[in-house]
Amino acid sequence: MNFMENARIQAANIVKAAYDKAVLTGSLPQAELQKIAVETPKDASNGDWASTVAMQCAKLLRMPPRKIAEALVENMELDGTYFSKVDIAGAGFINFTYNMDWYKNALKTAVLEGENYGKTKLENPEKIMVEFVSANPTGPMHMGNARGGVLGDCLAEVLSWAGHDVTREFYINDAGNQVDKFAHSVEGRYIQIIKGEDAIEFDPSWYQGADIKELAQMLVDAHGDKLLDMTEEERFDAIVGFGLPHNIEKMQRDLARYKITYDVWFRESTLHQSGAVEETVKMLSDAGVTYEKDGALWLRSTAFGAEKDDVLRRANGFYTYFAADIAYHRNKFETRHFDRVINIWGADHHGHVARLQRALDAIGLNGSERLEIVLMQLVRMMQGGEVVRMSKRTGKSLTLSDLLDEIPVDAARFFFNSRAAETQMEFDLDLAVKQDSENPLYYVQYAHARICSVIKGAAENGHALPNVEDVDLTVLTENDEKALIRIIAQLPEEIISAANDRDPSQMNKYGVSLAAQFHRFYNSCRVNDAEPAIRDARLILCKAAAQTIKNVLGMIGVDAPEHM
Repeated sequence: MNFMENARIQAANIVKAAYDKAVLTGSLPQAELQKIAVETPKDASNGDWASTVAMQCAKLLRMPPRKIAEALVENMELDGTYFSKVDIAGAGFINFTYNMDWYKNALKTAVLEGENYGKTKLENPEKIMVEFVSANPTGPMHMGNARGGVLGDCLAEVLSWAGHDVTREFYINDAGNQVDKFAHSVEGRYIQIIKGEDAIEFDPSWYQGADIKELAQMLVDAHGDKLLDMTEEERFDAIVGFGLPHNIEKMQRDLARYKITYDVWFRESTLHQSGAVEETVKMLSDAGVTYEKDGALWLRSTAFGAEKDDVLRRANGFYTYFAADIAYHRNKFETRHFDRVINIWGADHHGHVARLQRALDAIGLNGSERLEIVLMQLVRMMQGGEVVRMSKRTGKSLTLSDLLDEIPVDAARFFFNSRAAETQMEFDLDLAVKQDSENPLYYVQYAHARICSVIKGAAENGHALPNVEDVDLTVLTENDEKALIRIIAQLPEEIISAANDRDPSQMNKYGVSLAAQFHRFYNSCRVNDAEPAIRDARLILCKAAAQTIKNVLGMIGVDAPEHM
């Protein structure tokens, strides 16, 4: 249950009822009011909610805002509501202050809902696919994949908590030029291992990584020189049939280690095999948005605002990656019936966004509205104040696997999710492993561990955690107690905001704020040696805070330790 939103709606209803009563008494003239605005005041000392309705309707009612506010407040009924008082500030702000029933019910709900606290149930949830990482299976995953993996996984999680039906998907680019290039690269290293490095010139355009050499050696170990007796086509099939599954399996292992599990691994090759690419291109042609030139088939992308048109089918009859991408997204909407698709892409793909959306528009799938692209900026790995590009172990470009050898998985996930996708970020490897309050992950996890210690200590002293139904929570009247309850009550709204903004980093920020408020409460309010009624209420507050922190960390994919 969202007590913040419930209170906001109630405040708006109180204002509307007061206006209707003021009209009946003649205090205010009759008019058609617009939606009544109720928002969090900038200064918390002014109250918990504020309405600017008096300023909104001053022109409509032809009265000064302050006079309108006074008339409204005079006609307000607060009995049976969540509010203890209403004040007028400044030119006519109407400020509402919670009563103790709101605090009691908000706290009680957090405890009773437990691991489900923060989840929203929607009457009509959207069926949403979040596609992320989708790296070529031709080599190891790099730092862009590492950041995109966490952002996509955390976004999928907050969307799910916000009430949507979410599917995580990885698109395997196992067709096209990159696969040919992969086969050539492995073949070249394979021949060099068997015949010597001078036997074949290794093309600079081929993949140069050590992983290619490792695959070639594995082929030699498994088949000796038998691949040399095959035709080029047979050899390529053998290389691709061996190398891609090996790389995909490694990706799956690395991602599982990274706490990322996909619902669907979708192969690009199936689109070609099923005829979906050819069929989709025909649909675009039938829609009149293609033309032929130099033997190739082109999409009129310039008509969609792009700087140049795109090739869909080359002169040699092969379809391009862009054609397959359109077919893939048609599959998402038309075949699998997703209401919305969200892709996490690198910022270098920004020029591709509108072209893909408009191509989907052209075949009647409303891509401009239903396809969302979250563009992710680059990340710089820093250590000792310097940029880190190479793995200490391999001396090669730092990969996801290398990163997880350097720092804990929880640190990687928390830090990569600490900034919105559109912002560039610096990942401080030194800070990520620091065991003090400078490290935001340590700070939040320590708050959870501290709470667990408090509750355990109470039990050891004979004061087991009481049943929330048996405790008088209205004794929690200290400012730091109420502030902690208020921030706990924000969780459902924070999740909805993160989901709507497509920004899961908001959960990191909320987690740090929650931990900070708990530490303030802990330093100002005794728990285990307090008077029994207050002790029991504070233990319930501790329980609610621990559960809320655990739920937040769980959304980020991070553990909530009970001791540190």
